[in-house]
Amino acid sequence: MRALITGVTGQDGSYLAELLLEKGYEVYGMVRRSSTENFERINHIKDKLRLIQADLYDQGSLLDMIEDVRPNEVYNLAAQSFVPTSWTQPVLTGEFDAIGVTKLLEAIRKVDTKIRFYQASSSEMFGKVQQVPQTENTPFYPRSPYGVAKVYGHFITVNYRESYDIHASSGILFNHESPRRGLEFVTRKISDGAARIKLGLANTLYLGNLDAKRDWGYAGDYVVAMWLMLQQEKPENFVISSNENHTVREFADIAFSRLDLDYKQYVKIDQRFVRPAEVDILLGDSTQARKKLGWDPKVTFKQLVVMMVDSDMAALKKKHNL
Repeated sequence: MRALITGVTGQDGSYLAELLLEKGYEVYGMVRRSSTENFERINHIKDKLRLIQADLYDQGSLLDMIEDVRPNEVYNLAAQSFVPTSWTQPVLTGEFDAIGVTKLLEAIRKVDTKIRFYQASSSEMFGKVQQVPQTENTPFYPRSPYGVAKVYGHFITVNYRESYDIHASSGILFNHESPRRGLEFVTRKISDGAARIKLGLANTLYLGNLDAKRDWGYAGDYVVAMWLMLQQEKPENFVISSNENHTVREFADIAFSRLDLDYKQYVKIDQRFVRPAEVDILLGDSTQARKKLGWDPKVTFKQLVVMMVDSDMAALKKKHNL
């Protein structure tokens, strides 16, 4: 089996690449040409991957890539994935997260409609939620340019499935984290910040809305669901979630407590980190995925927070010779 992963250098891409290599796949990863390469998350498996240059901006490069690789499966994980950036760069976000999906699907349509396609949809599409918990049938009400672009990417995937009989599935993934999460995301910001404070490298952590509720899971568990979707006889949309939610405050409490610290003494609110339009509560219901895919997440919320804090502590100690 031959798989192509866009966004292979990201959190999800790196975990998915590991999974597919373990299953004996020949794994290709799409990377963008840039003056500085960031292969930190895939350095340990880079010699096992086949990296190919292409860009979601460039239809021709995508077409050439699909023709050259001729994959059995394509996992589209490439995106502008940081919600706050989508307000400062809404057009860029739309080009990547909406139009980019269309360009990739067009390449598949023109080369081989038997290629199976996975689209990374997002719980941010639910935004101002219309029901709790959110299922595959919950109406979307996105509250950011990122969420809006993801809704387009989601429905264009459904459209190509129904128009051209492509095995195209969307995974509506709720927040999923890991030690490989970018430092700009609130979860990693907390785990890294707590570790820095414990080691005397910082004395304050600035955050936004501590009462926002999210459904957090472990990225390593969630990429298994992606793979399972493309093994099904029929393509579908699936909500992937832990089915429980927690506040940012809870995340901070567990992270600081792991290091015998009280978050209340170190966390300060900074209005710069409060969204223009807040998503107050996200809570998924992944019953369909658990029944139809046989998917079962292994890592609990507390285990996830502890994993991230321990990883950041180890990395900072090594970096600063502590």
